Amino acid sequence: MAEIENHADERAFVEFRRKVRSAEILSAAMEQILRSLRFTGKISVIVQNGQVLKSGYEEGYFRQQES
Repeated sequence: MAEIENHADERAFVEFRRKVRSAEILSAAMEQILRSLRFTGKISVIVQNGQVLKSGYEEGYFRQQES
């Protein structure tokens, strides 16, 4: 029984790592907003026990002037 739970945990962690690597943590709506703002800063999220404790960003977005 414990082996089945360990296998499920391993699969979940592999999926988590895949989503982090492919930037799927950001929702499509959030990604669209960031692109429209031409955001180039950093977004951080602190998660503990499956709950978001803190999130924030460093203001580093720049709008290019259209010529």
